[in-house]
Amino acid sequence: MSFVKTKSFKYFKNLVIGIGASIVLLGALFKLESWEFASEMLIVGLSVEAIIFLFLGLIGPEPDFYWNKLYPGLDDYDSRIQPLTAGPTGANMPEVAPLHGDVVERQLGGMLTELQSMSKSLGALKALQEVDFSGTQEQIKSMSNFYTKMNEAMADMAKSAEDVRAYKDQLTSLNKNLGSLNTVYGNMLAAMANIGRQ
Repeated sequence: MSFVKTKSFKYFKNLVIGIGASIVLLGALFKLESWEFASEMLIVGLSVEAIIFLFLGLIGPEPDFYWNKLYPGLDDYDSRIQPLTAGPTGANMPEVAPLHGDVVERQLGGMLTELQSMSKSLGALKALQEVDFSGTQEQIKSMSNFYTKMNEAMADMAKSAEDVRAYKDQLTSLNKNLGSLNTVYGNMLAAMANIGRQ
């Protein structure tokens, strides 16, 4: 097995890719924020990433599935692979028990029981969810009523403030009238006092 296919190399490769990407991201952050060493971090990070991508291009991709271990030569287009039906026959063939209807029926019955149990669990979960949401809806309704009452109280207070302003204006007018009346009354008393002296 070559070193490139070992787990330690794969771990090291992922570690270097992650570190290079983090340096690039930090460099971009430093550049966006106009902090010191932003250009150097971007140069180092992008250089590491460029080297990694060059190396990954040279070593080639890993196979997604290892079918060639089960069927050697499957990855070679010109190979002469025997079809699966051309396998061992007769004495070399392992004994396989035939499937009977009662075995299949028992397996299906077990699966049906599991499905019914899962359905009951999902029904209970749905009921629990509805209970939780119904409580939440009641709380939202009570909060809405509270805010409605509070808005009404604020409107009443605004009206009361307007009434107080009107009352204050009336008191000011009344004070002026009383002042005028006091002046007239004072003038009348002074005139009467002068008449009484004569």
